[in-house]
Amino acid sequence: MNQYQANHIINLAVAGHSGAGKTSLAEAMLYLSGASDRRGKVGDGNTVCDYDPEEIRRKSSIAAAVAPLEWKNKKINLLDAPGLFDFEGGMMEAMRAADTVLVVISGKDGVAVGTEKAVAAAEKRDLAKIFFVNGLCDESARFYRVFEDLKAQFGPSVCPVVVPYIQDGQANIYINLLEYKAYDYSGGKPVAVPMPDMGDRLEGLRTAIYEAVAETDDELFEKYFAGESFTPEEVILGVSKGVKAGTITPVFCGDAMLMRGMEQFLDGLCWLAPTAQDKAGELGVDVDGNPVELPVNEDGAAAAIVFKTVADPFIGKLSYLKVISGKISTESQLINMRTGNPERVGKTVMMVGKKQVDVKYIGAGDIGAIPKLSATNTGDTLCAPLRKVTLEGVEYPTPTLSMAIVPQKKGEEDKVAQGMLRLSEEDPTLGFSTNAETHEMVLSGLGEQHLDVAVSKLKAKFGVDVSLKKPKVPYRETIRKTVQVQGRHKKQTGGHGQFGDVWIEFSPCDSEGLEFGERVVGGSVPKGFFPAVEKGLRECIQKGPLAGYPVVGLSAVLYDGSYHPVDSSEMSFKTAAALAYKAGMPQANPVLLEPIGHLKATVPDANMGDIMGEVNKRRGRVLGMEPAGHGRQTVEAEVPMAEMHDFTTFIRQCTQGRGSFTFEFERYEEAPQNVAQKVIEEAKAEAGDN
Repeated sequence: MNQYQANHIINLAVAGHSGAGKTSLAEAMLYLSGASDRRGKVGDGNTVCDYDPEEIRRKSSIAAAVAPLEWKNKKINLLDAPGLFDFEGGMMEAMRAADTVLVVISGKDGVAVGTEKAVAAAEKRDLAKIFFVNGLCDESARFYRVFEDLKAQFGPSVCPVVVPYIQDGQANIYINLLEYKAYDYSGGKPVAVPMPDMGDRLEGLRTAIYEAVAETDDELFEKYFAGESFTPEEVILGVSKGVKAGTITPVFCGDAMLMRGMEQFLDGLCWLAPTAQDKAGELGVDVDGNPVELPVNEDGAAAAIVFKTVADPFIGKLSYLKVISGKISTESQLINMRTGNPERVGKTVMMVGKKQVDVKYIGAGDIGAIPKLSATNTGDTLCAPLRKVTLEGVEYPTPTLSMAIVPQKKGEEDKVAQGMLRLSEEDPTLGFSTNAETHEMVLSGLGEQHLDVAVSKLKAKFGVDVSLKKPKVPYRETIRKTVQVQGRHKKQTGGHGQFGDVWIEFSPCDSEGLEFGERVVGGSVPKGFFPAVEKGLRECIQKGPLAGYPVVGLSAVLYDGSYHPVDSSEMSFKTAAALAYKAGMPQANPVLLEPIGHLKATVPDANMGDIMGEVNKRRGRVLGMEPAGHGRQTVEAEVPMAEMHDFTTFIRQCTQGRGSFTFEFERYEEAPQNVAQKVIEEAKAEAGDN
């Protein structure tokens, strides 16, 4: 593939709802342009962009893929993004590298939640947007219904560019409103034909595009209202201006599977989509925190953002990057701004799906990859030492579903941990940690499918079989009453014996663990044994009297006791303290505490009642609500952590994927008696099994 300057590069994220045909459209574009020698099918598992074994097995994209093509002296870097919500991280990676977002919509199913999410993500990053209504050869497809829905949902910026002429239920003829020409695809390849008679509908569509063009330029505005027609060049230029400014969102259409409308679409992309040069670079931050403008200039100092990582135990680490300024080659001296360390570039490659194509350099505005940057992660900035600057990273959704991960074979915990750390390098929306309290390894992600894929990859890449189960809740225990108890340890054997005797007052207090004190008078317990008493108690509070959970809010005051001048030792007093703890805690009205979290759920107005009802059902308390814009509300509540395990699944089903939430630990509260009893019984049963 030739090297291209930034003014001839189009970086295009292909996004939208799952099943809309994004990968099929990418496949058609690659085949038509000659970038691939055969047109693969998702169902056959042989597409360029869905190459991961999990994608082939599931027949769906689960990660962003990059594949460039050449068309009419332009290089188009396709960034095929997943549509499934569990793999939203892949969409965010594609968005970070793109300048334009191509939102693919099913002509049969129409505007869906994935459409809304793709548009919202594009608008958040101020990217140009283009719609493609796909699958029009399906008899149940309805282009004009979908087009009206797009206008209703996303406003007057939605503008028709290519529309179908439906005859006998078939969409064989496509009308290009930019050129005002019709093309017949019934024979496979497009053939120019006379403009079909569509009556007022065609005139209405033509008027819509003329009005959109008139709004982009004062001279064109005057020409339009003077009743003069625009030339095709003026229409193309006007729409292109509007797309770049964000005031026009053009709508193309066709059928990727049957290759209908594809030539017009690729032509239209080259005419309308902003190039990397048009996006005018980015703002970075220097070492002092000051903003730095980075123009898209190959002759400038190098700066690039790593937007995706592949961590494979066989081929090694592969860092995908978008070069914002300068160029990166094997001669480049680069600094990783996160670590502050230099990075050596062994070679530079262009990615075509999983295939690596060696290139001399990756220039400003272009997308490529560097193998074996072991210390570089997704979101890192690589730049020239002469101009140290940090670029904006990738904004990922927060993991909301957690499961305990259990190896099928004992002793493989280290292999699980190492494998998961490698997988989380590749997918930062995966979280992995070991809970020191519950002694469980916990895997977090965006949903059930996300975690299922992680488990499958762990087995395929690292040879470790695991199962998932509901994680334990980190309960606590405390007391509600003050008691005074004796702990006396006496053991006589040959030679020195063991003797320790303490009186301790246990009482409730406000602390995160143990508050130890002493008020011993008369030397009944020598000061030298005080630390041993405290140490004994600190070890004991790791297991409470009810269900074996750590004890908090406990004050223990050593106030009396006795000792033996020969047989007393630190160990004797440590044991005596443990005996006092064991005797006193059951008498002090022990209670179970459960963790309470703060929930912030943002949902459509129509789902407010469902969410509030669910919060109450889960023993939560609604604290309030406030408008979140765009027909949404944010509900704030406090809910026991034990009730929130499957809330991710509930909110996704309830809102069809439109809702989101955060949940953070707030404090501990006394658990209701029925809840506490169940937890205690489960703990006893588990202890019995062990």
